[in-house]
Amino acid sequence: MSIEKDIVSRAIKGDGAAFAQLYEEHFDRIYRYIYLKVGNRTEAEDLTQEVFVKALEAITTYKWRNLPFNSWLFRIAHNLVVDYFRKQGKVEKVALDNDIVLPSKSNPALTAELALEIEALTKDIENLSPAQREVILLRFSAELSTAEVASLLAKSTGTVKALQHNAIVALRKMSSSDK
Repeated sequence: MSIEKDIVSRAIKGDGAAFAQLYEEHFDRIYRYIYLKVGNRTEAEDLTQEVFVKALEAITTYKWRNLPFNSWLFRIAHNLVVDYFRKQGKVEKVALDNDIVLPSKSNPALTAELALEIEALTKDIENLSPAQREVILLRFSAELSTAEVASLLAKSTGTVKALQHNAIVALRKMSSSDK
């Protein structure tokens, strides 16, 4: 039995320390995903906490399906983000609060250049189709595998790969036209 499967099994049986370990292992990736979707640090923190509250409430219903546990967490996060935008009456649009932390010990010119590149990339990602944007965020921000993204979005791995490829091609075109 894998280590993760063992930890999840213990959490299902009510082991608080096991659930705490799952929380610690997955919090940052879930937070990053939500933050890039909602673009607000406070809202992302609240929604991330809500993901884990919902997971704790439903952990006894979790069924192991040979996918990493985080696929289940990302499904919860995705649904909460959809509900968030539905309640806000907003179209999903990422507007970062300049909360991206850059290395402080690096060269100031390099740091400024990196900040500009991140800002440009963020704007370009907003111009992708919703499906492409979701795949890019899950693959590169949340660091999920193609199979995990496919499972989460209920799409085939081929579709996910095509969406990712098309998104990267589109981002390259946007990047070269910006210069």
